[in-house]
Amino acid sequence: MNQNANTASGVAGPPLAAGTLATLRNLPRPVWILFAGTFLNKFGTFVIPFLALYMTRLGFSTTQAGLAIGAYGVGLLAASTLGGHLADTIGRRKTIVLSMFSAAVAMLLLSQARTFTSIVLLTALAGLTGDLYRPASSALLADLVPAEQRVTAFAALRVAFNAGWAFGPATAGFLAAHSFFWLFVGDAVTSALFGVVALTALPRGIRKSEANGHWAEAFRLAARDRRFLQLLAASWLIAPVFFQMNSTFALHVTKSGFSAAAYGALISMNGVLVVLFEFPLTSITRKLSPRRVMAVGYLLIGGGFAFNAISHSLATLAGSIIILTFGEMIAMPVSAAYVAELAPANYRGRCMGLLGLAWALALACGPSLGMILFERSATTLWIACGGLGVLAALIISLKVEARAIPSSE
Repeated sequence: MNQNANTASGVAGPPLAAGTLATLRNLPRPVWILFAGTFLNKFGTFVIPFLALYMTRLGFSTTQAGLAIGAYGVGLLAASTLGGHLADTIGRRKTIVLSMFSAAVAMLLLSQARTFTSIVLLTALAGLTGDLYRPASSALLADLVPAEQRVTAFAALRVAFNAGWAFGPATAGFLAAHSFFWLFVGDAVTSALFGVVALTALPRGIRKSEANGHWAEAFRLAARDRRFLQLLAASWLIAPVFFQMNSTFALHVTKSGFSAAAYGALISMNGVLVVLFEFPLTSITRKLSPRRVMAVGYLLIGGGFAFNAISHSLATLAGSIIILTFGEMIAMPVSAAYVAELAPANYRGRCMGLLGLAWALALACGPSLGMILFERSATTLWIACGGLGVLAALIISLKVEARAIPSSE
């Protein structure tokens, strides 16, 4: 994997006005189309944040709700590997189109499920289809943007993602107050619209067709780069903490006496904060050591959830969201750019898929384990989240030997 990752991800840049804004203006048109499609799709992410509430209102237990959310994580496991493979073989654009149209169908099928088995199976299918595009999207962005601009570009992708997230869940909260069915319809429609945007406006044929290697080779390359393994290990620890936002945090808010609409507003605040502050933070973090930046971010994510142990008012719940969101904004753009630089270009989709795989593994078990802990002792759960944040920060902070691995191109 590439030797220059540490320097590229921590490139010193000019001030925000002269550097970040200039970088954004110079991004190619397909990148802006990708941002627009991502915003549209994430605005319509209505169902998964409310799945725990939906299932408990249907009469299922919180443990069953946690297992269903875990099934979504199992779908993401398959999406990370299959999506990365497809991105490097059939192409970035075709993978995104396939993902969005199939996700729309899966969501409509899930709206009609009533048995626990059918809900679990279709939730797994929704995870597979809905996240199949993620490795392709990240790889396409890295293809189109020079290395020194990638931290800013990935930050912009996250801003588009979170701008949709800022308005979507709040909208979903009001829809859920009338009928959960409209959550499924809205989710399906916005996925299909992103599919149309990708089909008609994203560039064709951007892939490394000369490098149709197998996943075994991608695993071999990753296994020989200790920096990449270090990032995967830290990601696997922090991801289950982060995923409590869409599972146990929803129940924590409602058990504190607030409505589903209040929960939607709280997680929408996460998106608003990203839109307002990610670029200013990125203008600072891109100048610093990537691993140190990620460590600080992981500490804040864990600390934000740990704060829930004493959070039972809207003000303190909002404080928890603010802390963890700043951790997210600090860590995530740098980690994405770090992977893009570590990965050989001809395996970029699969390496992005491996990072997604670490998060998907966490999603497969994190919410269900969180639900079990939450039922026994919510305080224990939130303290455990803080501990995992500390452990993830320690792992990513360790100095490891960098082994340059040549691209097979």
